[in-house]
Amino acid sequence: MSTPALTSPAPAALKFHPLHDSATMLRRNLKRMVRYPSMTVQLVGMPIIFLLLFVYVFGGTLGAGLGGTSGGRADYVNYVAPGIILMTITATVQGTTISVAMDMTEGIIARFRTMHIARVSVLTGHVLGSVIQAMISLAIVIGVALLVGFRPTAGLGAWFATAGLLLVVTFALVWLAVALGQVSKTVESASNVLTPLILLPFLGSGFVPTDSMPAGLRWFAEYQPFTPIIETLRGLLMDEPIGNNAWIALGWCAVIALGGYLWSRRLFNREFSR
Repeated sequence: MSTPALTSPAPAALKFHPLHDSATMLRRNLKRMVRYPSMTVQLVGMPIIFLLLFVYVFGGTLGAGLGGTSGGRADYVNYVAPGIILMTITATVQGTTISVAMDMTEGIIARFRTMHIARVSVLTGHVLGSVIQAMISLAIVIGVALLVGFRPTAGLGAWFATAGLLLVVTFALVWLAVALGQVSKTVESASNVLTPLILLPFLGSGFVPTDSMPAGLRWFAEYQPFTPIIETLRGLLMDEPIGNNAWIALGWCAVIALGGYLWSRRLFNREFSR
């Protein structure tokens, strides 16, 4: 009689637990956020400064050209708030790029490589932690906008739609930021690599209508990804028609998220397998 071959199941301790490992990495990134609150203050401070600058310094003049019912600063704060909200997300994900670059350049990846963890959890922890940080930053900036005169007319359903759109935009930009953090050679370069992304709201409909721009710049402003996102946010918050902007915005978010994810995964797998 033949003896059946004996097989030893892998010990439970050696099995991958992506959800558990991702939760551990999320806690790591949240602890980093708590340990360095100055980073959060710096990231949320820039959009607040721009909000105060454009409302109180330029708001009277720029608002007069909008043709609203109130005129001047009251109209302009309602116009500019969606652009500032989007800028808050781009400023926050800049911190993601810096955090990822720190991990890639300070040797922690070599430590993770010796540990039996699901490699996807390292990136997932950064993404989830950054989304949470962005939501906190958005709440602060929207609160400041309300204090300086922002008066949205959105109903409850529109607010939920706005929150969903902001979550989708944040998720997409965070994945792009993770990829850019991995390709950055130093932490210093990572702090600057997202500067063009932060400036895109200025080159869209975030601060002035695209109709007021020269022809070439107007074409770029109307077809770059941030303009439909801003117009969708503005339409939802101010209870105005949004047309096809919502679908265009979601399409851009899908492209950015998928591209950022695939790029990030490819870079990280290459680094993790060394």
